[in-house]
Amino acid sequence: MPFVNIRITREGATAEQKKQLIQGVTDLLADVLGKNPKTTFVIIDEVDTDNWGIGGEAVTVLRAASRK
Repeated sequence: MPFVNIRITREGATAEQKKQLIQGVTDLLADVLGKNPKTTFVIIDEVDTDNWGIGGEAVTVLRAASRK
């Protein structure tokens, strides 16, 4: 019973994109490991960019700096 947790920043991934992620990961596990799609769990967590840090900086700050 595979469990996959995908974490992305909350920046507007559409419902269709999330659907594609869920289907793609499910298909990958079935194709590569022979896992049953009916028992494969895929969870997508969306994290605010203020709560996601890289190199000591929040993603919000990094994205704002890259736009300058």
